[in-house]
Amino acid sequence: MTEFPLPPLQIAAPSLQATLLSKQSGIRHAFFMRIGGVSEGVYESLNGGVGSNDDQARVSENRARMATALRVKPENLLTAYQVHSPDVIVATEPWTRETRPRVDAIVTQVPGLAVGVSTADCGPVLLADAQARVVGAAHAGWRGAFTGVLEATLAAMEKLGARRERIAVGIGPMIRLANYEVGAEFVDRFHQQDPENLRFFRAGRREGHALFDLAGYITARLKQAGVASIGDLGNCTYAEPELFYSYRRSTHRSEPDYGRHINAIALSD
Repeated sequence: MTEFPLPPLQIAAPSLQATLLSKQSGIRHAFFMRIGGVSEGVYESLNGGVGSNDDQARVSENRARMATALRVKPENLLTAYQVHSPDVIVATEPWTRETRPRVDAIVTQVPGLAVGVSTADCGPVLLADAQARVVGAAHAGWRGAFTGVLEATLAAMEKLGARRERIAVGIGPMIRLANYEVGAEFVDRFHQQDPENLRFFRAGRREGHALFDLAGYITARLKQAGVASIGDLGNCTYAEPELFYSYRRSTHRSEPDYGRHINAIALSD
């Protein structure tokens, strides 16, 4: 049985806030960092990854702290089994770890449900139409963004009554241009999709490699889809180890696993 000091139930995990989303009436959101939890070792401290090899009792406690910050029940903080797809689900009720859907975006119009995505370098995108009272969360790694997860999330929100010209978007911490080196075949894939995509690449440090601006690519896809209100926190997960987990940094350090952030949004009751 896991042993760690149990905090008061009202303890809340600290988080980063997107200015645009904070201005939306009836909306609560959070980009959680790696601080404020009970996990240890490579997972220190606010690991929210149910798919990690961390002690699941600690993960549950961490997620409870996140739920408290969002003012929802722990069981109402929903994340999916992410598979780097463009697939979206509409959440109408809680699910369990065992029944979580295999998708990369979640939208809802149910107050008291917090929909979220887990990340450790990929781009977390939170969306809200406060007037229609519809929110969404998208996991936008390069593959999901490339294959249309952002556009699919907007379409799913519109089916619930949202309008993309009203939607406010917050883009959270992710790996940034200076630390995201990719190979030539990666660049070719994006060039074949659209020659204009070359604007998201810079010369790499190694011959035959390039640096990729994932945040810039996400922002451009959103703008092209008709979203005007977009704010980007600008944090780099790779460059700030005291604040963020990073899959790539953990790989470079030959660590056995890595923690996952949770990024979530909810309608107030």
